[in-house]
Amino acid sequence: MNQKLIDALRLVVADTYALIGQTHLCHWNVRGPSFFSLHTAFEEQYNELFTAVDEIAERIRAKGALAPGGLANLAGMAGIKEIAEDSPARDMVQHLVTANEKLLTDLATAKALAGESGDSESEDLMIARIQVHEKTVWMLKSYLD
Repeated sequence: MNQKLIDALRLVVADTYALIGQTHLCHWNVRGPSFFSLHTAFEEQYNELFTAVDEIAERIRAKGALAPGGLANLAGMAGIKEIAEDSPARDMVQHLVTANEKLLTDLATAKALAGESGDSESEDLMIARIQVHEKTVWMLKSYLD
């Protein structure tokens, strides 16, 4: 078992859970003229993330390690800052850009470690997640333009 890879995958799970929480918070509390479009977009994002995190955690289990859990533990591992509930919509979108970019960095690390260890299944999973988050960042940044 490659412990560096396992640790990287565990961090991706933690990042993803933190992003789910932050996206859900934005979904619930977004206000203003863009409410309907952002409310819908955030819901699509957190639903997609919830499905994805299960697949990543199950990959960790398939590798013979334990998946992380517990909200405080996951939040501490991820280190993704939280946004205030009353933040303006534009700040929420920028916050989610930053959180997705942090996750992209950790996905790239996990992808590289998987490639180095010859774990093409984990590498493929990380590549797929990178594609999703790059698209999300593009869409969120397009809102900010």
